[in-house]
Amino acid sequence: MNYAVYKLKYFLTAGLVLLSTAGFSQTDNWTINFPKYSEKADKIPIRKNLWIFIMAGQSNMAGRGFVEPQDTLSNDRIVTIAKNNEWVYAKEPLHFYEPNRAGLDCGLSFGKELIRHLNDSVSIALIPCAIGGSSIQQWLGDSLYRNVKLLSNFKSKVDFVKNYGVIKGILWHQGESDAHPGLTEQYQKRFAQLISIFRSYVQNNNLPVLIGELGSFTNEDNKAYRDSINHSMERLAKSDKDIHIIKTKDLTHKGDNLHFDSPSQRIMGKRFAEKFLELQK
Repeated sequence: MNYAVYKLKYFLTAGLVLLSTAGFSQTDNWTINFPKYSEKADKIPIRKNLWIFIMAGQSNMAGRGFVEPQDTLSNDRIVTIAKNNEWVYAKEPLHFYEPNRAGLDCGLSFGKELIRHLNDSVSIALIPCAIGGSSIQQWLGDSLYRNVKLLSNFKSKVDFVKNYGVIKGILWHQGESDAHPGLTEQYQKRFAQLISIFRSYVQNNNLPVLIGELGSFTNEDNKAYRDSINHSMERLAKSDKDIHIIKTKDLTHKGDNLHFDSPSQRIMGKRFAEKFLELQK
């Protein structure tokens, strides 16, 4: 996309949204900036130049941040799939499984940061697979949760996208549902099992798995359990050179002590990208 056209598109979109949202709160107008239409991707590169990243986990990967105009500006080098598996240019929100809960995730921020550093011939595909509230055991057991069979959905997306590009990694954020008594102790073992299943199905035993830490914001009663989940992730990363941790300690929540706010989602996406770029070196 021509940069001048991109800038014009941004300012026109931002101006219209500012006019339409004047005098309203985010809570009253949660979906006000959601795209009114999707743009079918009319230019998919050859297979080796489409780098695919699967976004999996629970609500903080599915996205609960407020979508702003900048989050709906598409780029012809960043694509995703719609509910019917049609390739479209990526706009937030990317996840479509929970329409009443949808919000900003870290995906588009991740994609935009990546393409700044990659050859112009490379495009990024962001594949949404995260379901809010899902536990690690539900993923392992392929549970039907919020009308989605978690592991089966992951596999079906892999089956579809592998014909178009190369799966380069998994972006994972999950663990809040396991940050409870009786669950934290099993998290490392269960997560290792799930990663093994992911890699086996993708047929890449060295597939990078990038894991976002749980947010440090929580009440005192739950803090020890979240810390335990984060420590489990760190131990996994130390035992597997292809698992990498994305730090989130300095990021903030949207007022519920659970979900990252919009600025933090964008920062987290950038950090996912920076970590992946490190691996390329």
